[in-house]
Amino acid sequence: MTNRRTFLLSAAALGVAPLAARANVDTTHSSPEEMRPRYVRVRDDVTPGSIHVFPNLFHLYFITAPGEAIEYHVAVGDEGRNFSGNAVIRRKAEWPSWTPTQNMIRREPEKYAKYAGGVPGGPDNPLGARAMYLYRDGRDTMYRIHGTPQPWTIGRAVSSGCIRLVNEDAIDLYNRVAIGARVRVYLNDRIG
Repeated sequence: MTNRRTFLLSAAALGVAPLAARANVDTTHSSPEEMRPRYVRVRDDVTPGSIHVFPNLFHLYFITAPGEAIEYHVAVGDEGRNFSGNAVIRRKAEWPSWTPTQNMIRREPEKYAKYAGGVPGGPDNPLGARAMYLYRDGRDTMYRIHGTPQPWTIGRAVSSGCIRLVNEDAIDLYNRVAIGARVRVYLNDRIG
């Protein structure tokens, strides 16, 4: 687990620092206090409405206003399966259906082949309560920012590459983010 000092140095790309005036986001939350979303200060020049993800820190930042963001805790893909770079949210869905990709089925047929026909939306669906679909150059990347019915995975590298939040946080982010929002996933904490 990353300690606070390491985190602040690693997330220096955004200039992240606690925002004392607003400690927590007002959502009903079943996670422990240290895993709940909170407002943080960021650089003033980061575009409001954008999302920034640091997979190695298991944090996602939604920029709410100049100099301010909400920090969410996430789970990310196993080593080598993470999306990185720029994307745009082109689609959002409530209680989305899910179908494993052909790569997932090919890589782990014993785990995913039985779901090749898809899984309808609902509380046991791997995408959880909400999904935001990442596109690059007008094409679906097959990566998502989504909820999960497995909250114990938050803070770990466990998925096939998508970015997971607990369902409460996925709903909160979904309600805040607009279609067309820019997403940046940082590889090794680097911008660009």
